[in-house]
Amino acid sequence: MEDLIKSIIDKTGIPADKARSAAETVIGYIKNKLPAPIAGQIDNVIGGGKGDDDISKGTKSILR
Repeated sequence: MEDLIKSIIDKTGIPADKARSAAETVIGYIKNKLPAPIAGQIDNVIGGGKGDDDISKGTKSILR
């Protein structure tokens, strides 16, 4: 997730908190459009396999 946030910051120049919010919003949106088993795999990829994030609800991330 940090890589995605850094990429957003680098490409748009927006502050880190806004980039984090944008990333969480897009990931949440995509996950809501996918079947649950596939959406769960996104948590593994984005969250580094920790499974303790809440991106699927579009509310919080493991990153703060």
